[in-house]
Amino acid sequence: MIRSMTGYGRGEYLSRIQKIVVEIKSVNNRYNDINIRVPRTCLFLEEKIREEMARFTSRGKIDVFVSIERYSDENSIVNADVSLAEKYCEAVKLICEKTGLPFDLTGSRLARVPDILCIEKEEADRDKVWNDVLPVLEAAGEQYKAMREREGERICGVLNERIGVIEDTVKEITKRMPEIVEEYRKRLYEKIAEILEDKSIDESRLLTETAIFADKVSTDEETDRLFSHIAEFKSMLKSKEPVGRRMDFLIQEMNRETNTIGSKCNDIEAAKMVVDIKAEIEKIREQIQNIE
Repeated sequence: MIRSMTGYGRGEYLSRIQKIVVEIKSVNNRYNDINIRVPRTCLFLEEKIREEMARFTSRGKIDVFVSIERYSDENSIVNADVSLAEKYCEAVKLICEKTGLPFDLTGSRLARVPDILCIEKEEADRDKVWNDVLPVLEAAGEQYKAMREREGERICGVLNERIGVIEDTVKEITKRMPEIVEEYRKRLYEKIAEILEDKSIDESRLLTETAIFADKVSTDEETDRLFSHIAEFKSMLKSKEPVGRRMDFLIQEMNRETNTIGSKCNDIEAAKMVVDIKAEIEKIREQIQNIE
């Protein structure tokens, strides 16, 4: 099953002490470009998330957003700089003695002095944080993968239809080629007959010229390769592996063979069919730009 490179997934975990949200979104890209945004205190998660994303995608521009909101400060520690507080208190007492002001400094006022109290947060247990984030990431990843598969299924239907049109048109060209040679033989015969009037026509010479023309306009090799490419393309549509790059290369080869047929056929009807094939190839090219 082919997958689209466009997708979105979201996972959420809510508990008494925290809320974790993971969002994944992606668009088409030639390479595997993964951008990860996590809280500044959890930068260690980036590499683990990058490794985990390999399960869900191999190509595209992917953005992963991780939000961790804590409701509890159970890991916080309040430290008091007692030495600084004593010095501050002594300084205030000295001022009061020199000025005659009453000494009314209280503990609550002292606590509001900068640097007296300092809040420190203990470093989070990395394994615990990862174990909390992982199931949320997996939930978002599964949703993201499912969306890409649904979009891929839709694209697959379109590609099947387009490649079927191309195959039918190539078959029409193969049927048309003997008619082109026969029409050339008739025109050549009529032209020679008009020039020679009552004189007899050298049939062997006519056959030779017709054979030369048939060889010149023959597209058997090109149509055979096109049929082979079409069969390979259909096989790719059933593949479980990423096939976007291979499809892009195959479409280039199909376009090259089609151009060669167009330069050889020397026939208006065949030329119209070549244009139809090129139009379908271009439609396929647009679709496969979004295939992983």
